[in-house]
Amino acid sequence: MPLIQEKDREFIKKEFEALKTPVKLVVFYSDTGCDYCKETRQIAEELAELSDKVSVEVHNFDSERDLAEKFGVDKVPATIIMSEDKDYGIRYFGIPSGYEFMSLLEDIIMVGTGEVDLQQSTLDVLKSIKQPVHMKVFITPTCPYCPRAVRMAHKFAYVSDFIRGDMIESMEFPALANQYNVMAVPRTVINDRAYLEGAAPENMFIEKILEALSIPEPVKNWK
Repeated sequence: MPLIQEKDREFIKKEFEALKTPVKLVVFYSDTGCDYCKETRQIAEELAELSDKVSVEVHNFDSERDLAEKFGVDKVPATIIMSEDKDYGIRYFGIPSGYEFMSLLEDIIMVGTGEVDLQQSTLDVLKSIKQPVHMKVFITPTCPYCPRAVRMAHKFAYVSDFIRGDMIESMEFPALANQYNVMAVPRTVINDRAYLEGAAPENMFIEKILEALSIPEPVKNWK
């Protein structure tokens, strides 16, 4: 049974007409202990059916640990949005459903068009960053404010080779959410040193990144 309804398929097809370059969805799954791996894989495969510019690459997390480590994947389901030859650091951990399904679509369009709507001042700061930045955005699928934070992290990752942006679905990874004291979403954790609550504007995300980088011993570069 399709997860994407027919009326939505037609809308997505229309949106994907804007894609100029190929986009690859890399999905890691496990056959055991993963509630939404099957559905996450199905979403990616159904999206790939809607444009010849979108492809899917599926990997078993249990049997392909070396590849998972190369991509920085330590939990499943995981979805990576990349071009054919570049990994921008855009990650989804957990099923990209509910409000986050639109984030997934917007990320695909961003990578496939090369268009990112950030202020020039933000772009200038991002391009000046030369230290690794890891942004973990904790969300729930029913949170209407979460996509803004997820998209901000993913836009930053797209622009900067030093930034990685993870969407983490709190209910699928409760131990991790508890570790980072997630009481409400979205909650963005930057380099495990700075924290930001809510769907904040660009300048606040930039301020928190710079704050995190000002603290000694930044995290190891993931790329």
